[in-house]
Amino acid sequence: MNENKNYQHPDVQDPENDELEIDWMEILRKIIAIRKTLYKAAGVGVVLGIIIALSIPKQYTVTVTLSPEMSGDKAGGGLASLASSFLGGGASSSPDALNATLAPDIVASTPFILELFNTRVQTLDGKLDTTLVAYLDEQKQPWWGYIKAAPSMAIGAFKSLFTEKTDSATTLNPFQLTEKEAAKVKELRQSILAEADKKTAMTTITVTMQDPKVTAIVADSVVAKLQQYIIDYRIKKAKEDCAYLEELYKERQQEYYEAQSKYAHYFDSNRNIALQSVRAEQERLQNDMNLAYQVYSQVAQQLQVARAKIQEEKPVFAVLEPATIPLEPSGTSKRVIFMGIILLTVCCTGAWILLGKEYWKKINFK
Repeated sequence: MNENKNYQHPDVQDPENDELEIDWMEILRKIIAIRKTLYKAAGVGVVLGIIIALSIPKQYTVTVTLSPEMSGDKAGGGLASLASSFLGGGASSSPDALNATLAPDIVASTPFILELFNTRVQTLDGKLDTTLVAYLDEQKQPWWGYIKAAPSMAIGAFKSLFTEKTDSATTLNPFQLTEKEAAKVKELRQSILAEADKKTAMTTITVTMQDPKVTAIVADSVVAKLQQYIIDYRIKKAKEDCAYLEELYKERQQEYYEAQSKYAHYFDSNRNIALQSVRAEQERLQNDMNLAYQVYSQVAQQLQVARAKIQEEKPVFAVLEPATIPLEPSGTSKRVIFMGIILLTVCCTGAWILLGKEYWKKINFK
């Protein structure tokens, strides 16, 4: 007689099912048994929460949104094209060498950050009116930040005893920064962020600092400097071309005036002389004058086109979201931090008593 191998006695339980079952009542009884310990852990969490929450300084965030309009978007409708059509020339628009999506790289660059050092800032209460680089020294940090920075501060103080003091007003050199300058550049790079949407070319600049008015001032300064940086880059070539044509225009103008003066002087001096040689010389001087005028006229036309192109090359920035002084701090609130630390302390304590001790004993016994 064949026995069914899959048959199992109802009194015999599958060990795998035992592992999947959780006795919630047993866990609840264990938690109730250690409730006094959990109360003490909650008290410790309250103390830690107060200390940590009060130690973290408030942060304020200002966000500015820009929408740049480059000259490449103007399909032949710029001033240079208009001037060229009237003056008989041809103006061709080249692709932008500086794309709007490079704004994050520009804002994060060391030369750009160093230009912000001397920006004048003022706190909301009006007690502090100084430069941005000096304000960075006034910003608070958690107590553990001072502990972390204590070794480097001690080393810096020790080095200062053996080094000569340098003038703080000296020009910053991006090629060789001091440790203090490099630390402030890093701090500003973390506080000032820029993001660019490659599809829409929208640029978002976010500044986070501890004073709301300082944050708004820095955000506005970053936007202004970024706009000026892109404008200077875009019109640099047009300005160089215009300056060259200005010099060329003056030279050709002087040549034309000289040729005109020679012709007029020779014509007045030999008006009543009917010699063929005199007529030949007069015709030659007249041709020189006409040729000088043609060259002078062409350069004048090119100069007008170059002057119009400077204005055309300037990008237009539409500030969709301007910088305003924030009313509320950003980031995680102190209340959430306080409650989170209490919950974390209680959970860690309960997990250690219910699970950690047992596994720790097993590890030690092994």
